[in-house]
Amino acid sequence: MKFTHDVIVIGGGAAGLTAAGGCALFGLKVALIEGNKMGGECLNNGCVPSKAIITAAKRAQEAREEKRYGVQLAAPKVEWAGVHKHIHDAIAHIEPHDSKETFEEMGCEVIMAHATITGKQSVEVGGRTLTAPRIVIATGSGPFVPPIDGLETTPYLTNENLFDLPELPAHLVIIGGGVIGMEMAQSFRRLGSDVTIIEPGEPMGRDDRESVQVVVDTMKEEGVTFVQGKAEKVEGSEGNITVHTGGGETVTGSHLLIAVGRKARVTGYGLEELGMELGRNGIKVDDRRRTSVKGIYAIGDCREGPRLTHVSGYEGSNVALEITTGIPTKVDWKALPWCTYTEPEVAQIGMTEQEAKEKHGDAVTIIKEGFDHNERAIAEDSTKGHLKVILKGKKVIGASICGKNAGELLLPFTQSITGKSNTFAMGSAIISYPTRSEITKAAAFSAWEPTVFGSLPKKYAGLVAKMRRTFN
Repeated sequence: MKFTHDVIVIGGGAAGLTAAGGCALFGLKVALIEGNKMGGECLNNGCVPSKAIITAAKRAQEAREEKRYGVQLAAPKVEWAGVHKHIHDAIAHIEPHDSKETFEEMGCEVIMAHATITGKQSVEVGGRTLTAPRIVIATGSGPFVPPIDGLETTPYLTNENLFDLPELPAHLVIIGGGVIGMEMAQSFRRLGSDVTIIEPGEPMGRDDRESVQVVVDTMKEEGVTFVQGKAEKVEGSEGNITVHTGGGETVTGSHLLIAVGRKARVTGYGLEELGMELGRNGIKVDDRRRTSVKGIYAIGDCREGPRLTHVSGYEGSNVALEITTGIPTKVDWKALPWCTYTEPEVAQIGMTEQEAKEKHGDAVTIIKEGFDHNERAIAEDSTKGHLKVILKGKKVIGASICGKNAGELLLPFTQSITGKSNTFAMGSAIISYPTRSEITKAAAFSAWEPTVFGSLPKKYAGLVAKMRRTFN
């Protein structure tokens, strides 16, 4: 069979761009198909705009403490038009990196149209039939909208339209206490909105509970209201929306944000007709990201598994390497990091304390260091939070960090969990002073302290001292 391309990639988000760009840089003939906007979720209504609004909110919060460290600031005056401009300026600044032109320069044929997979090696797009021995599906995900009574007739926001609001909400009611819900709750509160989070379980349920509690307490101090309960009914119109919970509470606000998770985009691409096996929320794949249809991969948010931008990039790289070299590449989640960019941040890699104890029981040791003992944190008057290192023996199997710039401190633990470093090396490293990363060295050294200063080393040191006294 004569193919039009070596590989066809469907989806121009983080996963698809990485896979397509990687294959093209190896010299393969690549078709990259995107039916909406290049850059996908992360650029257009995910990571980039959310971090931009978080930055604006931090600026407002800093000014709110008018006199601090002997420095007087003016009280913040938030102009939503300026915040909105900052968000969209950030998107526009990054947009060229993910543009059609950029990937055409790499060697991809970029087609802006909806794709339908019509066979194991064929795709229909824009009235054309493309064929390739390998197809990569990277169609991403969208906000999951739960079946709440009255929601279909009540105006609501998701991350797809939140950043285009023409005005700052007077009272933002958020259903969902996950990453998006928590980040946006703190941000909008700091910008001047009243904010209520409705969550039936624990906020940020996959993270270390002690770390999350620090964030919840901080957000409560800043004025965010938490309501524990399941949203069962919503009603109202723009500017006046009421949510009824299963616990009998009602919350009324001006705007409603739905932030309860993501739903894989798998319909409308011909997957069902092809007989591809689908899971509860995404395409079923093996460790190499292969679907049930030979020659077709699925990467990023469209498949079952973790939904993070850096995971999408990782999978895109893996699949590009496998397609170009023929060498099988399997995913490995034992050192998977993530971070929630509240203030303080909550960062995690590997197992949490709870997960480790459930799996390994008494074999687990927890080393905890507080930022209140870190001299950089003390100098900055930003001592909230801690670092937990989860050990099995002397081996790191996880780390949980809560504090300022917590996500920046994960890298050494990535190296340790993957076997490229260890706690002894971290504990003996020379680290610039004063930095927050010193907390990593302190925790790593604590893991070895009983061994280094144990009875055997003490006896040896005593023998050396005795010999010096005798022979000097």
